[in-house]
Amino acid sequence: MSESHFTFSEFVAGFWRMESWDMTPMQRLNLIEQYLELGVTTMDHADIYGEYQCETLFGEALALKPALRQQMQIVSKCGIKPAFACRPERYVNHYDTSCEHIIASVEHSLKQLNTDYLDLLLIHRPDPLMDADAVAEAFKILKQAGKVQHFGVSNFTNAQFSLLQSRLDAPLVTNQVELSPLAMSTLHDGTLDLCQQRRIRPMAWSCLAGGKIFETTNPQAVRLHQTLKLIAEQVGAQDISQVIYAWVRMLPSRPVPLIGSGNIERIKRAVASNEIQLDRQQWFSIWQASMGHSVP
Repeated sequence: MSESHFTFSEFVAGFWRMESWDMTPMQRLNLIEQYLELGVTTMDHADIYGEYQCETLFGEALALKPALRQQMQIVSKCGIKPAFACRPERYVNHYDTSCEHIIASVEHSLKQLNTDYLDLLLIHRPDPLMDADAVAEAFKILKQAGKVQHFGVSNFTNAQFSLLQSRLDAPLVTNQVELSPLAMSTLHDGTLDLCQQRRIRPMAWSCLAGGKIFETTNPQAVRLHQTLKLIAEQVGAQDISQVIYAWVRMLPSRPVPLIGSGNIERIKRAVASNEIQLDRQQWFSIWQASMGHSVP
């Protein structure tokens, strides 16, 4: 299957923590503009982030300067229904990938984000009750209405990806998966191989493992931290986070890392990691530190 026409920026701005950043609308707008100035034009959201608040906060900022919409690609996700306090009718966390919910979720996201369309919609998590034909119907309706331009998935296995793809006329453009030196399952279970086969770029979330790599009590994290620090010195990196991003980006499926920060200095360091090149021995040294043994 040929590569999709959808194009990511080399890093993606992730806004799942925006609700906790304590910014005014103008400060949020300034952050978005700084992302754009750094070449980070793909903006990642989900309906549920911040208990349904993060899309609203982003939309408020975008409303201050609507012309910025033409400079970015907005991604959102749907399908998870958490039992948040703001949704008292729910008594259990569950998934909903029905045609009706997908369409309703997109309508809500468009309103909150202050935009007429999404560049990319992802199904957020695999749903055991997913009817692939129903999802395909929702995608068709949204595409024909001009409300979503491209579609993808998040956290899907190869079988789940292939099932949904079998019902669609257009290619799924990505699978957003957890990927870090502490979470390497997608390197070994065929997920990234399928992306490479289909010539689609995976999106990589939690590349820094939520800070767990900096823990001092976990033997795996200790090994990794020592190795990453040594390599950072070898390649002249500002910190080990840059080495981690370089390690992720070296994979041949060309993962697109998400940056989940509202701190502009951290964002600049992440983007600057694009200039760091690891050799194969350095890459496998990180793999070995994570696994606790060398390759066979």
